Amino acid sequence: MLVKGVPLSKRLHVPESFNEANKAAAAIRRRDKLSILRPHEGHSPLAIVMGEFKASDATAFGRRVWIKHMPDAPLLVASKTWERIERVFAPLFEARDADSGYKVRLVMAALIRSRREHTYEIDAASFMLASEQWIPVERVYELALVQALVAQHRRFIKPLRYDAKSVAAFPNALLLDAGPDPVPLHLISPFMSPKERTEKERAANGSQCPAWAWSGDGLVPALPSPPTGLH
Repeated sequence: MLVKGVPLSKRLHVPESFNEANKAAAAIRRRDKLSILRPHEGHSPLAIVMGEFKASDATAFGRRVWIKHMPDAPLLVASKTWERIERVFAPLFEARDADSGYKVRLVMAALIRSRREHTYEIDAASFMLASEQWIPVERVYELALVQALVAQHRRFIKPLRYDAKSVAAFPNALLLDAGPDPVPLHLISPFMSPKERTEKERAANGSQCPAWAWSGDGLVPALPSPPTGLH
């Protein structure tokens, strides 16, 4: 994939797994990779840093944002920009404190620039929730279903909404090993808005093959079984 004529791989940095013994060498490789941010002919190039969000803290000039495996290189961001990000993605930040019983990861993709030597400033950012196994989830209530599918070694697809305004019309998962056709798995949360609930119920009842639905209360009910002899 090209971005303004440059391969995206040259503008995308995913931190290496942190290792105390190799942190100096990893830092050199990071600085070399992000040297693409150096101003050129009056332009300030951009790059993307993607990793698991760890924390943020206030400074006298804004905030520092910490990405897992980058303990020696915080991303800087203006206070107003970060306040806007936290407001837009408030449900995702709150999900990290939910009493769900499951680990949740908050993945961050930050568009950065360098206004000074070796400083990385966030221009914009987006976040995504993921399960402990890095499977994207829309909300906390999907974690139990995803965990059950993983624990039972089931074959499934996790649909993503991408730029759709609502996720309610999509199945929360598609089970691939319960017959010749994928079986839609739907979660109907009591925290859905009336509009979302209507869309979800319409999707569950309108599928061509019988759908599986769960209210999210208690333990995950039995999933459709694989055909006899299929493992």
